[in-house]
Amino acid sequence: MFRLLPSLLLCSLLLHLTTLFANDRPVILLLGDSLSSGYGIALSERWTTALQDRLIDQGFAHRLVNASVTGETSRGGLSRLPELLQRHRPRWVVIELGGNDGLRGLELAQTRQNLQKVVQLSHAAKARVLLIGMKIPPNLGQVYSRRFETIYTDIANQSLVPKVPFLLEGVAGNTTLMQTDGIHPNAKGQPVILENVWTVLEPLLQSQGSNSSDD
Repeated sequence: MFRLLPSLLLCSLLLHLTTLFANDRPVILLLGDSLSSGYGIALSERWTTALQDRLIDQGFAHRLVNASVTGETSRGGLSRLPELLQRHRPRWVVIELGGNDGLRGLELAQTRQNLQKVVQLSHAAKARVLLIGMKIPPNLGQVYSRRFETIYTDIANQSLVPKVPFLLEGVAGNTTLMQTDGIHPNAKGQPVILENVWTVLEPLLQSQGSNSSDD
């Protein structure tokens, strides 16, 4: 038994150091809905899993915390945000919300207000923000759809935050990349989504010299 003590102590020390390192890594908090939670997609095939792998492969120390929830609205995301900010103290907050608001025909002024508040709370917590733009089918009319899309451009311009133009660019409307419901991307669409996000996110991380955990 006593012979095992050095090994047990070493394992305990390594576990402690690993935990400390993980907690010290800058966090990217992803606040989203089913498009980011991986609805209908195996964990290993989700674009969010590939994003964490990409960060590691490219030498970034960031740890992705995926706080996305299937069915989430801008209001729901806003209500969860304060606790998430306090718990994770993220360096970045990636906002992928609003799609369910649009699909349900919710009041656009309220969606705009909710998203603006998410940006404001993130900035107040000293986090940088990346806003992901969304589009919706014209089921509720072209006017509603256009007004919905402009929410993201307006907030990005007013709050001076970078924006991914459209999360599902090159995926939406392509039946080979979408699930049968026509709303959620399938596994084949995940790499395309990853590139849509990475094209904007990677230069932002590079510009702040964040290939280390102490920037």
